[in-house]
Amino acid sequence: MPNRGRRAVPAHGAPRDSLPVHGARGQGARGRHDDECTGCDRECGCRRARRRRTRVAAHAGPRLGAARVKPVPFTYVRAESVEQAVDALRAHGGEAKLLAGGQSLVPALNMRLARPSVLVDLNRVPGLDRIDEENGGIRIGALVRQSAAERAQLVHERCPLLAKSLPLVGHFVTRNRGTIGGSIAHADAAAELPLALVALAGSVITTLRTIPAADFFVGHFTTALADDELVVASTWPRARSGEGSAFGEFAPRHGDFALASAACVLRVENGAVAEARLAVGSVTDRPELLDVEPLLGRPLDDDGVRSLGTAAAAAVDPPPNLHGSPRYRRALLGTLVERALRTAWARATETPS
Repeated sequence: MPNRGRRAVPAHGAPRDSLPVHGARGQGARGRHDDECTGCDRECGCRRARRRRTRVAAHAGPRLGAARVKPVPFTYVRAESVEQAVDALRAHGGEAKLLAGGQSLVPALNMRLARPSVLVDLNRVPGLDRIDEENGGIRIGALVRQSAAERAQLVHERCPLLAKSLPLVGHFVTRNRGTIGGSIAHADAAAELPLALVALAGSVITTLRTIPAADFFVGHFTTALADDELVVASTWPRARSGEGSAFGEFAPRHGDFALASAACVLRVENGAVAEARLAVGSVTDRPELLDVEPLLGRPLDDDGVRSLGTAAAAAVDPPPNLHGSPRYRRALLGTLVERALRTAWARATETPS
């Protein structure tokens, strides 16, 4: 006898719940009937909810245009020579930006942190992608990719400190595009290459002059370059006999910006420190050289190492960030300085095999 007091639900009708309680999963006959989870108290025999129809925009064209892309609109100039690049800089002054590898500039453009009216592409300029021997050291063109320098035998033979610092620059993917000159000109206070260049007493060659590295970096993202001046190369001194070097940094993950970093070069003669350079980064607005006078003329001992590590931590006032307080970053720096000193001394005094 049928129940005439209740309206029957069709055998395969969809549930009358206005909204599903749970999102559909694995819908269809081959999905193990997981779509039935949206039927609440009427799950058995229910079909899956009907797909909502979407209307394709009739006229997408008016929504497109330069105002809708991520960077602000700019004029693109592809320089075919250094002279053309300089002419573009002179014509537009501070409104122009140079594009080399683009690993720092392009994200800044997309986030509109950089808003140039003109972008000058250097990638077609010949002669800036060479690594050459010069005065016993090496000269690296501004467009040399970081990965190319990392693999270069000349870099490993002549400049061990640079060879040690390159694998720490970002990730291998960014090093395939990022350039040596771009990292130097960008002047990020946490970057590895500016720190290594200062520690080695290297130089930056521009279209107008040669600038010692210690004078080139003025502040965070700020250099001594004029508006119509660009970096064409950098020079890295050759490691000498009895010299040892070390580079160390601490970052939350490989490729992250370092919370503290240190680079050291020692030359040992007759069992004593004859020359020393110690530079620190990430905790200041530019790579800074520390006073190493107390180390000179005597062997490196634990007291000297600890004393200089303590002095380095006291000499800086890093800002706080998400990963560390100023106190924590100072402590990191002290430890990195001590490690760099000990490692450089060990390499300078090791007996060649």
